Amino acid sequence: MTHSPKRTSSPAYWFFYLLFWPDTWRIFMGVAASALLVPVIAPPDLTPGGRVVLYVMVAAIGWAVSAIPAGWITGLLKKLILGDNRR
Repeated sequence: MTHSPKRTSSPAYWFFYLLFWPDTWRIFMGVAASALLVPVIAPPDLTPGGRVVLYVMVAAIGWAVSAIPAGWITGLLKKLILGDNRR
């Protein structure tokens, strides 16, 4: 009997792993929230270091509050793409 190479090395495996991983969506939503909100809420006299800290803080808050929507997104994608073959 021969052994097939591990499927985990294929790009398709990683693509779908990241697509179905809720943290991918949480990170995306956190970064998007940061990119959209910080230019609006940052005071004009904020130093560059302060601006970086504000971007990181808003991204972290966006990541934290997006757990439920990320679960909905991955559940919907699994249902649409995998159908009855879900595990």
